[in-house]
Amino acid sequence: MNKAQIATEKVVSIWRYPLKSMIGEELNSSYVTERGLLGDRTYALIDQETGKVASAKNPRKWGTLFDFHATFIDPLKEVENIPPIRITFPDGTQIFSDQGDIDETLSNVLGRQVSLMKASLDKPSYEEYWPDIEGLAQREKVTDEAMPPQTFFDIAVIHILTTSTINRLRELYPEGRFEVRRFRPNIVVESTSGEKDFIENLWVGKKLMIGEEILLKVSAPCTRCVMTTLPQADLPRDLGILRTVAMSNQVHAGVYASVYRGGTIRRGDLVRLGG
Repeated sequence: MNKAQIATEKVVSIWRYPLKSMIGEELNSSYVTERGLLGDRTYALIDQETGKVASAKNPRKWGTLFDFHATFIDPLKEVENIPPIRITFPDGTQIFSDQGDIDETLSNVLGRQVSLMKASLDKPSYEEYWPDIEGLAQREKVTDEAMPPQTFFDIAVIHILTTSTINRLRELYPEGRFEVRRFRPNIVVESTSGEKDFIENLWVGKKLMIGEEILLKVSAPCTRCVMTTLPQADLPRDLGILRTVAMSNQVHAGVYASVYRGGTIRRGDLVRLGG
């Protein structure tokens, strides 16, 4: 793969998740800062009993978070002035993050005492359940996982996935429904280079130029988790999704990246691979 090949690839969808582990929103464009897409994972729920961030990575506690949608009310213009979000419940009820009774309302619906918080904790952490699937480092365990300080990201601020990886997984497990929303990326790149087997593996350690402004450094492959198997909307629960990723690519699908230079990302932007 060379620059000429990758230059024909483009951004086909952009995703932001205002509240960690809830269903997010697809965008036509977004400003990207060193913290990632503006507004991404700005909010999370904190379990008042444990002090940990509520994450669907422990579905025995938080699997129902995928039944909720979180979106911003107003357009995002600057990092310092993030507007409130609207949370839509499974029954269609809507509440807003600046309501005085937001914690009580969410606690009643979820059945656990929670607090809505912006990313500000010095040592945030969450619990992760590892199902009994061959190839996983842990099996049938719940582990405590640290997060970067004052963020609600698991590891890195940008997560990229290609259409070629999704299509390859569909070939390997045609019974499964491999859709972007199972993997919760920020940026989906349409891959036309002809590579079939997990093209993002070749990007680790390299730079990606998106459009004319944004420069990313691909830092690591994205290790998948139980979240890919959970039901959401019309998608069924399916452990075969994660099992296929584990067997075919060492549990990796997509890559993480940091931001060297920010700017505006738009659907249709060309993506170019650098050294």
